[in-house]
Amino acid sequence: MNDQGPIGVFDSGLGGLSVLREMRSLLLAEDVLYYADNAYCPYGIRSREEIQDRSERISRLLIDLGAKAIVVACNTASAMAIEHLRAEFPRIPFIGLEPAVKPAVKLTRSGRIGVLATPRTVAGERLRWLIETHANGIEVRTVAATGLVELVEAGTLSGPAVIEALRPLLDPMLEAGVDVVVLGCTHYPFLRAEIEAYVGERVPVIDSGVAIATRTRVVLGQNGLLGDRVGAGSVRMMTSAEAGPVDGVARLLMPDVPTMVSVPVEDAASARTSDGRRGVTIS
Repeated sequence: MNDQGPIGVFDSGLGGLSVLREMRSLLLAEDVLYYADNAYCPYGIRSREEIQDRSERISRLLIDLGAKAIVVACNTASAMAIEHLRAEFPRIPFIGLEPAVKPAVKLTRSGRIGVLATPRTVAGERLRWLIETHANGIEVRTVAATGLVELVEAGTLSGPAVIEALRPLLDPMLEAGVDVVVLGCTHYPFLRAEIEAYVGERVPVIDSGVAIATRTRVVLGQNGLLGDRVGAGSVRMMTSAEAGPVDGVARLLMPDVPTMVSVPVEDAASARTSDGRRGVTIS
């Protein structure tokens, strides 16, 4: 591993841009390779085996492109696949996400918090462990959300369709007296404005973006992998789907994001630059 190499970041789609956004604030000097597995999005409805297979393929591609560490910027993939990835690639640091249950416990006044996550994250052992370890008598209502990832991937971040999707998810939480809402999927921060407006200003809405960026910096430092470049590092964007439509939504979510390139994980060589160097040419 090279401390000047890029950080690999992947998600089932574009939700991981909410993590990338925080990483660019905290780790601006680092190069980043971002992979969006839009052809298989959403992960939240797929089997553990399928999630592990896709996560392994993507990680192998990022490592082939020189990634010195990999951020699994997807709560579902973190819950279903990160231990598999650490066993498969023991020399690469993997940083995963988990719903912000612990911070929510510190914020609640009513003793009731809500976790909005994908069906796979809600059903996973990791969320159950977080609740058992950190809830300390606090009531945690988990809601398996469907449809929200698809809205973000379509670039629909506000309006009637979003409200109609949120109503059956948030109403039961509010009726139960929940006073903190945890966004347990990296796509959901892009709906934060509508979620906050729906639950009201007395109910904080939190996610793990800043925490994962901070954790990434700590892990890089512990492994001697923090880059010492002066100035901003590059960001390179890849998707498993057709690049054009994905690129349009990516720019809506993160306006300064570079051009998206279609790179199938089945062929890492296709991601090399024309002169043979590792990397993806971004115009």
